[in-house]
Amino acid sequence: MSLFSNITVGQYYPGDSIMHRMDPRAKLLAMPLIMAAVLLANQSLSYIAGATPVLLALVLAKVPLSAFLRGMKFLWLILIISLILQSISYPGETLWQWSIFTVSREGFFLGLRLIYRLSLLILSTMLITMTTTPVNLTGAMEKLLHPFKTIGLPVHELAMMLTIALRFIPTLLEEAEIIMKAQQSRGGSIATGNLGQRLKASVALLVPLLASSLRRADELAVAMDARCYRGDQGRTSLKQYRYKPFDFLILLLVFAALVTVSFDRWT
Repeated sequence: MSLFSNITVGQYYPGDSIMHRMDPRAKLLAMPLIMAAVLLANQSLSYIAGATPVLLALVLAKVPLSAFLRGMKFLWLILIISLILQSISYPGETLWQWSIFTVSREGFFLGLRLIYRLSLLILSTMLITMTTTPVNLTGAMEKLLHPFKTIGLPVHELAMMLTIALRFIPTLLEEAEIIMKAQQSRGGSIATGNLGQRLKASVALLVPLLASSLRRADELAVAMDARCYRGDQGRTSLKQYRYKPFDFLILLLVFAALVTVSFDRWT
């Protein structure tokens, strides 16, 4: 099995669920509201309110839970390390002690809150990329940022760059896997040896990966130029976006969650 096959960031999961049919502009508008609700939550009620829209979207998306768990596989270690560091570095009532390490009650719950926030933020981001095609993401970003064109912001180019960067994440991971297997067949591996040997092997991986990325970028630029791509100059949009009642319902739910969190935090 591929080392990077479990990483689902930037990958689209085909489907015909309500979340797949939802207007991509509504998804992008809901994202900052969800982020605000998750980051402001600090009480039991606000934790539930902040998580409700994300969990509801997970159910409506009809994407297997295993796909999300695989996408977070490499993040669990970071979350656990963050929990441990918060627990032993934050002063407070002692829960457990071993040698010079002391786990405080306050630090432990602070670490749990950190895991709560990071997990929901990651899941909400994965929901957007897994239920929205790169083309629709580009169009939605461009439509939402269109008012900023009056002040000279290159809206179309910015949306295109963000979408291409997202689209090429799986491609780069696949390329890295090919390079690693080629190195292993020649007796080299970043998974064995001491720290110095692993660092040297990592450099041997990064250099060809960078060269491959530059080659792909050049090929993409040539292909776009050959097709007379000139940004949004004189171009019309094939996809016409229209808000549906369900889009407004989801935005209203997310806004209600943010209001609940804000009310619970400051009252």
